[in-house]
Amino acid sequence: MGAPFAARAKNVDQLPKAGKLSSEFAMTTANKITILRILLIPFFVVLVLYYGRNGEESYRVLAIICFAVASILDGVDGYIARHYNQRSELGAVLDPLADKLLLVSGIVLLSFDHEPHLAPIPLWVTGVIMGRDSVLLLGMVVIQVMVGKVKVRPRMVGKVATVLQMVMVLWILMQCPRPYLPWWTTSAALCTAASGLLYLIDGVRQLSAHPASLPTNAGK
Repeated sequence: MGAPFAARAKNVDQLPKAGKLSSEFAMTTANKITILRILLIPFFVVLVLYYGRNGEESYRVLAIICFAVASILDGVDGYIARHYNQRSELGAVLDPLADKLLLVSGIVLLSFDHEPHLAPIPLWVTGVIMGRDSVLLLGMVVIQVMVGKVKVRPRMVGKVATVLQMVMVLWILMQCPRPYLPWWTTSAALCTAASGLLYLIDGVRQLSAHPASLPTNAGK
């Protein structure tokens, strides 16, 4: 009896402690905030659609609040992750996903005809933004398959493009003067295209530096 009991006790000691196990799988506060941002997006979409249909002001105001809160929380979860050491692999995926889903939802929605309630985003602007994101997504998949790891170097023009896209969406939702809207849409499209070109160049460099891109007879 003594030997089996000791063996079982040893095995029990080797199991991860409950506190350690829960801490490994516990979701950080930053990730919880990011998930909240994602959950706000369906409400934002529905509110914009309802306002575009009947022009009820309460829908527009609530849509602005959803968009603003989601945008503000983007800074909040980033601050928490940096200053409280809550960076995680899950957060690295969810955070940019939440940003992209919010912006794409707003841009696509406002490309529809909601006149006379909301000014539309020109389709060519939407095409530039969606085209860049599609090319970047495809490029990341190719690099991940060929190289094994994607290295993304943040570009200032990319950050400016994101800010301009957010301003463009809010400008329309807040019904700011329409004569100035082309300035925002054109600026957002140009910065988006420029950032896409720079990211594409970075991607080509990563592929070119990998042995898989060399001719098969190069090493002979």
